[in-house]
Amino acid sequence: MRHFLDFEQPLAELESKIDELRHISDGGGLNIADEVARLETKVEKFLRQTYAKLTPWQKVQVARHPDRPHGTDYLRRLIAEFTPLAGDRTFAEDRAIVGGLGRFRGRSVVAIAHEKGADTEARVRHNFGMARPEGYRKARRLMELADRFRLPVLTFVDTAGAYPGVDAEARGQAEAIARAIEACLRLEVPLIATIIGEGGSGGAIALAAGNAVLMLEHAVYSVISPEGCASILWRSADNARDAAEALRLTAQDLLRLGVIDAVVPEPLGGAHRAHDAAIAAAGDAIEKALLPLLKLDGPGLRAARRAKFVQMGTRGI
Repeated sequence: MRHFLDFEQPLAELESKIDELRHISDGGGLNIADEVARLETKVEKFLRQTYAKLTPWQKVQVARHPDRPHGTDYLRRLIAEFTPLAGDRTFAEDRAIVGGLGRFRGRSVVAIAHEKGADTEARVRHNFGMARPEGYRKARRLMELADRFRLPVLTFVDTAGAYPGVDAEARGQAEAIARAIEACLRLEVPLIATIIGEGGSGGAIALAAGNAVLMLEHAVYSVISPEGCASILWRSADNARDAAEALRLTAQDLLRLGVIDAVVPEPLGGAHRAHDAAIAAAGDAIEKALLPLLKLDGPGLRAARRAKFVQMGTRGI
């Protein structure tokens, strides 16, 4: 069953009519192709008009869409011969972060992704993409492995933030995130980070302090969720829409501010409507960003990455 967001309700009605007509056509042998084509044209027009002017809050909704491709979808389609590596060698395995070795378009890489889960059972198993300290320590271990064997690192970010539970805090959540960010910045191999859905707080930047930071067109990336920001500033999560406007969390705003390096176009109507096309576009953007970085030596990559983050915030809002 397809899931429609609040602002997509007219689309739900149109697509329901199309399904009904196709069912009638299949059952009675009637030729209603013209009517179906007319409705499909209206669907396309609605999508173009709506998605061309999404508000920041609507983009948050699209980034969280339950049908949007998740981290393991990108690993499955972009990373050939992917071999997952588990555990932080200290405490446990964290399924909110999936990582391992594989080949990206013929080149050996280390790939790391947040995974939210596609259904209720998977979401519980992956803790809704919110990693505990052992997840970030696993990510750091994999990045250090990549550095040792001179393998580029590709990360796919999609998390509301790090897990805020008492057990995570007791095991050093803040330290684990800080060490993961440090590992990103110390690498002497290329690191390409792609925000594929929701990039929330330190839980996102722990995998995103890269030489190139890419972002899908309708993804969001922010220091805090709109609901969290609203709860602090307005004392009510009801002002999440206002917070989304103020946070400058869209790909277009972040490109203008120099926080990210490129926006990856999504298929018409968002990545959730065409997984293969969205993932292929991300793969092309990753390859385009990676090729020039392969020409730099280790110290040059580290210096360029440092310079990139030092100069952030120098552009006017």
